[in-house]
Amino acid sequence: MSGEPENKNTSSDGKPQKRRLGYFAWCEIIQTASPLRIFAIVAVLSSYLLSFVSCSKNHNSTIVVYASQDEVFAEPIFKDFEKQTGIKVLPVYDSEAVKTVGLANRLLAEASHPQCDVFWNNEELRTRELAARNVFRETNGWALLGYRSRRMVVNTNLLPLDKAPHCFSDATNEMWRGKVALAYPLFGTTATHFLALRQSWGDARWQAWCRALAANKPLLVDGNSVAAKLVATGEAWFGFADSDDIASEIHDGRPVVELPMCDETLIVHNTAGVVRDAPHPAEAQRLFDYLQTREVQDQLVQGQALESALRGENNSDAHLKVDWDGLLRETGAGTEEMKTIFLR
Repeated sequence: MSGEPENKNTSSDGKPQKRRLGYFAWCEIIQTASPLRIFAIVAVLSSYLLSFVSCSKNHNSTIVVYASQDEVFAEPIFKDFEKQTGIKVLPVYDSEAVKTVGLANRLLAEASHPQCDVFWNNEELRTRELAARNVFRETNGWALLGYRSRRMVVNTNLLPLDKAPHCFSDATNEMWRGKVALAYPLFGTTATHFLALRQSWGDARWQAWCRALAANKPLLVDGNSVAAKLVATGEAWFGFADSDDIASEIHDGRPVVELPMCDETLIVHNTAGVVRDAPHPAEAQRLFDYLQTREVQDQLVQGQALESALRGENNSDAHLKVDWDGLLRETGAGTEEMKTIFLR
C-alpha cells in the first residue's frame, strides 16, 4: 500500500484503475477522516521523514585520522568532535619508538590510493616533507597548531641546578659520561632537533658534538617519554626530552625540573593536514577546522600536551630559528651522518 491515498476508477475495459490524489483531495480526506486515521497518516509520513534524516546523517559520517599526537591527549578531542558533529573518527596512532616516521611512510605509500583523511602530527618536519611531496591537498593543505619544546630535564636529587649543564651543547663534558638519557636520534622530535642544531652550528661543529656525545655513552632509548622517565627514576642524571613528557613526570611528583629555554631549544609545533583526494573531504575539512580552534588548543595546553596555543614562532623566547626549506634539503645528508654515529 502506498503512503499516499489512492482513488480507484474503472477503465473502459472494466478493470480498476488507480489514480493518485492531489492536494485538495488530501485536504478533504483529512477533514472527513476520523482522528485515528489522521494519526495513522501522520505516523506513516513521520516514519518516512525520520528514515530520510537518518540516512542523510549517516552518509559518509566517518573519517580516518593518522595521529602522532599521544592517544591520551587526542582521544578526548576526537570524542568531543564526534559529539558535536555526529562524524565517527577512526584514528590510527603511531608507536613511541618510531613516532611520526611510520605514519609519514604510510602516507607516502598510499599516495595513489589514499586511505587517510587527516594527518594530525605532533611535530613539523615530517609534515613539511609530506607537503613537499604533494601528499596534502593543493589549497590550504596543512596548518601549524600550538607548540611544545625540546628541553633538558634534570633530576634535582642527583644534580643541583647550579651544577647542571645549561644547554644541549654542554652534554658532551666527560663528567656526564653514562649519565644522560635521550631518544634514539633518527626518529621523531629528537631527529628534528639534531638536524636543526646541524643547520645552526654547521656540519663540522655538529658532527664533532655528535661524536663526543656518542663517546660519552648516553642512554639511547625508544622515545622521549622513556628518556624523561629514566631521569625521573634516577637512572640518568639529566636528559633531552619534550616538554610534555617532562610535565608528565612533574605531575607524578618526580624530583625533576626542566631547564629554561636557550638558543639551542627547538620549538615543536603540532600540525594538521588534509590528504590530497581524501576519501571523505567534507568531513576532513570539518575536523581540520576543529583542530585549529582555540578551544582545542587550550584543551591541549591545559592537559600539558602543549606549552602554548600560539601558532607561529614565539620571538620573545630564546630558541633555534629554523630555515625549514633549507632543513628539508639537508635532512637526507644529516640523517646519514647520524646513522654512522649513533646506529646501534
